[in-house]
Amino acid sequence: MTGGPASEPWGAADAPAQADKRFAPATERNRDAIARVLADILPRQGRVLEIASGSGEHVVHFARLFPHLRWQPSDPEPAALRSIAAWVAESGVANIDGPLELDAARFGETDVGPVDAVLCINMVHISPWDATLGLLRGAGQLLPAGAPLYLYGPYFREGTQTAPSNLAFDQSLRARNPAWGIRWVHDVEAAARGEGLTLDNIVEMPANNLSLIFRRGPLPG
Repeated sequence: MTGGPASEPWGAADAPAQADKRFAPATERNRDAIARVLADILPRQGRVLEIASGSGEHVVHFARLFPHLRWQPSDPEPAALRSIAAWVAESGVANIDGPLELDAARFGETDVGPVDAVLCINMVHISPWDATLGLLRGAGQLLPAGAPLYLYGPYFREGTQTAPSNLAFDQSLRARNPAWGIRWVHDVEAAARGEGLTLDNIVEMPANNLSLIFRRGPLPG
C-alpha cells in the first residue's frame, strides 16, 4: 500500500466539534449507486484521494465499504475541512487520513503524496472551469498508469436528450455564478486527453447524473 502525508492527531483544544458537521441531502441518495461503480474500478490496495470532499459524508461511507484502501479527503474551504474532521472523528473509521486543504485548480502544484485513485463528486458543475482543468492536470501528473479518475455529477452529452431538470439546473447555476454550469462530456474528455487521461467508461446514474471513469494513459488492447 502506498503511503501519504502523515495525519496529525487531534488534540483536546482542536478536536472537531459535532456542531461543525454539515449535511448534504444528496449524499444518502447517491452514495450507494456511486459505491457500486467504485467497487468495479478501485484498486485492491492503495490510497484514494477525494477532491472537494464537501461535508465529508461520502468519504466516511466509502471508507467503511472499502476498508482495504486508505482514504484522503480534501477541500479548499475551512468550514468543509471542519465538517470532514467531525464526520471522521464521529465515525471512528481508522482508514481515513485527516483532511487536506486543497484547491482543485492547484491540485498539480500541491504535495499530496502518492495516490492510486482520484475521486471527485459533484464539483465540476459548481466550480469554475479552471477547477476542472486543475483536477485533470493533477490526476494526469500523479496517477500511476492505468489508475482511475472518477467523476460524478450532471453532464450534457451529445446524442442524448437532455433532461428538463438538468436544463433548469444549469440555468440556476449560471444565474448564481456565470463561471459555473453543467459541462459537456466531450469538453471534459478533450481536456482530460490533453493531460494523458483516457475516458474508459460512462455509467448512467440515478437522477440524470453520470459517472465518468478516466484512466491514466492509453487503454489496454
